[in-house]
Amino acid sequence: MKGESGLGWVLLILAILFELSGTTSMKLSEGFTRFWPSILMFILYGCSFTLLNFALTYIQVGVAYAIWSGVGIVLITLVGLVLFKESFNITQLAWILLIVVGVIGLKLSSKVH
Repeated sequence: MKGESGLGWVLLILAILFELSGTTSMKLSEGFTRFWPSILMFILYGCSFTLLNFALTYIQVGVAYAIWSGVGIVLITLVGLVLFKESFNITQLAWILLIVVGVIGLKLSSKVH
């Protein structure tokens, strides 16, 4: 591992954005019944995993994966609310907030080492 750098975090952010786009395409594919969103999903996930792989040369795997998945969960929840008009309640908000707190805590604690 080369040690944390700004490049690692840029790669991780890009990986998250591609994962978000891939998951959105998955929803739009309607269970693989729509061709282009289905194809786009595979391409976007491929880009996401490739960028995550490169980010792991700079960031510890546990930290990177937790941030990738946690931030992805929060962002796709927002996409579900805004784009797909999905329901959301206070209990779900509480659990999402716990994910956010966990991701922040993990990132802060990784700076200690």
